[in-house]
Amino acid sequence: MDVRITIRQLGKKRAEMQAVPCTLPAVPRTLRQLITLMARAGAEGYNARLQAGENRIRPLTEGQLTDMEAVGKMAFGVVYGEKRADPDKAAQDAMTSFGDGLFRVFRNAEELTDPDAPLTLAPDDEITLIRLTMLAGSIW
Repeated sequence: MDVRITIRQLGKKRAEMQAVPCTLPAVPRTLRQLITLMARAGAEGYNARLQAGENRIRPLTEGQLTDMEAVGKMAFGVVYGEKRADPDKAAQDAMTSFGDGLFRVFRNAEELTDPDAPLTLAPDDEITLIRLTMLAGSIW
């Protein structure tokens, strides 16, 4: 199933959100399944990029430079390690994070709170994840 996922972090200076397409290997029937499938897809995508050698430095766009200048930190998205992600651990960690309230999930404008309630997704639904924590050590 193809879905569009928008990830938003509170506290970011740039308010623009961009939907990222994600292909899930199955149709999720609950929020728990949706989170698990998204986490596994993210880990498997990371592993595929790592295997393909896409962890090299690439030129930054003008928009990326502007964003990084605004927060005072330049980063190139390079993966310096060769450690592969474990999709099962990623799914488990995602569910733990959801249970701990570290992020919220919305389908269109509706917040999804019960991980085991029945869930029906339409092809044009947009899933939004809002991360509610800031990284330690950052003053921005």
